[in-house]
Amino acid sequence: MTEINIYKAPYAISTDKTKLKINDLHQFLSTKAYWCLNIPKTTLQNAIDHSLCFGVYDGEEQIGFARVISDFSTIAYLGDVYVLEHYRGRGISKWLMETIMSHPDLQGLRRWILLTGDAHELYRKFGWTDIADPAKWMELHDKNVYSTQR
Repeated sequence: MTEINIYKAPYAISTDKTKLKINDLHQFLSTKAYWCLNIPKTTLQNAIDHSLCFGVYDGEEQIGFARVISDFSTIAYLGDVYVLEHYRGRGISKWLMETIMSHPDLQGLRRWILLTGDAHELYRKFGWTDIADPAKWMELHDKNVYSTQR
């Protein structure tokens, strides 16, 4: 996978997983992210290990994150996207999306997918649309999976 490190002072975006602050990620995702509340740290680590991850940094502080699950040929799922609340409104989420969408290993894909409960307008700026024919999509979803895991 192509590693990227991009700077827009004072911020940086990197796909280097060794820079990720796992404790900070877990704290945010398990307590503040409606889509994965109570996610066990080991589950998060496993997800990171098997994803292309984008960390957003202000110096040494991790202030944002996103990950992509992909076969790098036909499809990609974008998930766990966030910027810490006190950094929002500075264009960081747009820069993060530009960086993800232009990553060299994610070009020429037939389909991108994501789930969002509150950021539709951000994604629309990058060409995302509502599913054209939702009747074709199916899911198997256990919203309580993390509350039953140890």
